[in-house]
Amino acid sequence: MAMLGEITHTTTYRYARPVTFGTHRALFLPRRGASARLLNWSATTNPPSKIHWITDSRSNAVTVMDFVEASSELTLTFRVRGVYFGIKGIEAFPLEPRAYEVPVQYTSDEWTDLSGYLRPHADDPDSSLAAWTKSFVAGDMDQTTDVLRRMLSTFRASFNYRARDTEGTQSPGETLRTRSGTCRDFAWLMIEALRRLGFASRFVSGYLYDAALDGGAVGMTGSGATHAWLQVFLPGAGWLDYDPTNQINAGFDLIPVAVARHPAQAIPLSGAWFGDAQDYLGMSVNVTVRKIGEINDPSEG
Repeated sequence: MAMLGEITHTTTYRYARPVTFGTHRALFLPRRGASARLLNWSATTNPPSKIHWITDSRSNAVTVMDFVEASSELTLTFRVRGVYFGIKGIEAFPLEPRAYEVPVQYTSDEWTDLSGYLRPHADDPDSSLAAWTKSFVAGDMDQTTDVLRRMLSTFRASFNYRARDTEGTQSPGETLRTRSGTCRDFAWLMIEALRRLGFASRFVSGYLYDAALDGGAVGMTGSGATHAWLQVFLPGAGWLDYDPTNQINAGFDLIPVAVARHPAQAIPLSGAWFGDAQDYLGMSVNVTVRKIGEINDPSEG
């Protein structure tokens, strides 16, 4: 069974007086492929803008918006409707034998293709990240799935989710030191730890479908906003999703929009405005991801 879903993502910036705007870029279109088929989508802005679409080097769809008019409020609304088949996890594509033990035995071609996702990106000046990483490897015969499971469990047991208004992503060292952060911080820490163990890992930005919201409740951390997690490449299964914030890696919950080597390459919305610093009054974001129906999955027939 596939889910027919609808996503609405609205961001509003407010200013004390009219300001002008530079080019804005947005990542909101879910990645198309085996797990998703997009039916229709739209991007609108107030004040109006000239909108065009580009594809970056990682095959992410980028919405580019150029503004002419000044305004004291900027609203950007993105809507998309699509069919989501869900991620079935490792059981759908069994691991090859060389993927069972740590470190994963990638082929020479895979090393070439995955090199950007294998090299650590963040600094570790006090070696605290390296020490924490080693704690997940108990012996010479560790199974990859056991290491991944231990790491997810550690985030649930030892880290506190903490939303914040400041933009950007904490360094892995800061997240480790404070044992707290956002979904982006948790994903980035887990990526850098896994890279140090020889796993090809990449950052993912997207949306979180929370079935509880359909009934008026909130069941998962990070729903009602953009979400972030990571993907790990395991030979045989390919790129697998792992969400350290909610300990999920299958189903309809994770809807990927952008993949990247590091978080700065997957900022959901970026752009510039021109005026006095004190003119900025704040911003609000509203994201809804809802199921509007179900469709029979032809692959299950």
